[in-house]
Amino acid sequence: MSFLKRRKNTPEEPPKKPKAKDPDDYLLALDIGTEFVKALIAKKGKGTMKIVGVGKAHEAPTNMYAGAISDIAGVAKTCEDALVKAEEMAGVRARDVVVGIAGELIKGNTTSVKFRRADASKPINDEEMHKIIQQVQKKAGERARLEVATETNNPDVEVRLINSALVSLRIDGYKVTNPIGFKGKEVVVQIYTAFAPLVHISAIERVCDELQLDLVTVAVEPFAVCRACLGDDIESSFSGIVMDIGGGTTDIAVVDDGGVDGTKMFSIGGRSFTHQISERLGLSLEDAEKLKLLADNPSMKPEIRKKFDQAIERNLEVWQSGVELALEEFDNLEALPGQILLCGGGASLSAIPEILATGDWYKDLPFVRRPIISLIEPEEIAGIDNATDRELDHTFVTAMGLLRVGMDTLVGTDSNTGIKARLARFLKN
Repeated sequence: MSFLKRRKNTPEEPPKKPKAKDPDDYLLALDIGTEFVKALIAKKGKGTMKIVGVGKAHEAPTNMYAGAISDIAGVAKTCEDALVKAEEMAGVRARDVVVGIAGELIKGNTTSVKFRRADASKPINDEEMHKIIQQVQKKAGERARLEVATETNNPDVEVRLINSALVSLRIDGYKVTNPIGFKGKEVVVQIYTAFAPLVHISAIERVCDELQLDLVTVAVEPFAVCRACLGDDIESSFSGIVMDIGGGTTDIAVVDDGGVDGTKMFSIGGRSFTHQISERLGLSLEDAEKLKLLADNPSMKPEIRKKFDQAIERNLEVWQSGVELALEEFDNLEALPGQILLCGGGASLSAIPEILATGDWYKDLPFVRRPIISLIEPEEIAGIDNATDRELDHTFVTAMGLLRVGMDTLVGTDSNTGIKARLARFLKN
């Protein structure tokens, strides 16, 4: 039985008359974060999606833990609050939804597998590539399950494939963009895959069920942001490091030459800064959060400013160490991309982009030179337009990325525009 009045009709609450707008023409993105749930409703289109509804609601402190759902009923109620706001603005209730997932137990890695073909003179066809990709995904799944089992001390843990994307393909050492029709003996495939524990996926499915929404797909949030940055250009050569700094986690993705090389996450986000401010200044978490949002206010009293800066600096060092450790794991790249793109609520704290832009943290990592730091602005996301009168900022970029992943899943891509498109149907979970 649903516990949400919004989706449950009772004798005292007769069903509402259907809207003139067709819900099937719209897609809903739910960015379920540690601090906020953000909801975007977009009208589906062939070339461009138009955002027509925006909603945002604050999470209760116990709803989420380390980026994952810990209270299904609480999260569903917060999602309801955000949905109502978005639906009132859009004038329609969307049924199809794509939901983001994050947390340290989400394992996103690039797996490289070498295949020796029995007949090098036979051209590669779709069926053979499909089998190759399935083998890569199977190998990656075994690796992810082992990692999660080790971290949770649960040898029987189950994981599920969430996202999969082609990174690169080589035939006899020669890099190709479309292997179909090529001949050769050795095929080397690199595919990015992301797996999540089944318990996390089940919690999301339960929330969607309570809200009577049709779950199109679940997307790893840094992967979704990367997908937003790549835009409509399937053969994009974009390279960069994407950091989605949320309330409970920092999610990092590295994109190299248009391919997602991997995603890493650690459990330090904006909320940890709030806790440090609360302890240092003896404030409630609510008041500490308000003060954090006034970090750049020049009128802050000197005695408060000193303690505030000490609290921020202390936590910043820990956060920076997390970034360094995460980027060290991308040891398969000769050099890390030279630009870092930030989004999420934590990126609003000016000390974070400042330390990335001015600190020496990058010198022990394979950067050619100091990386360029910038915020991702919604206006930079190709193919998604904001048709509302509400101004969106970098905190809504993840939700926009979820819209993009959702549309990819719903409509697929043209089978004649290159390997990244042609094999898209094989890569779907």
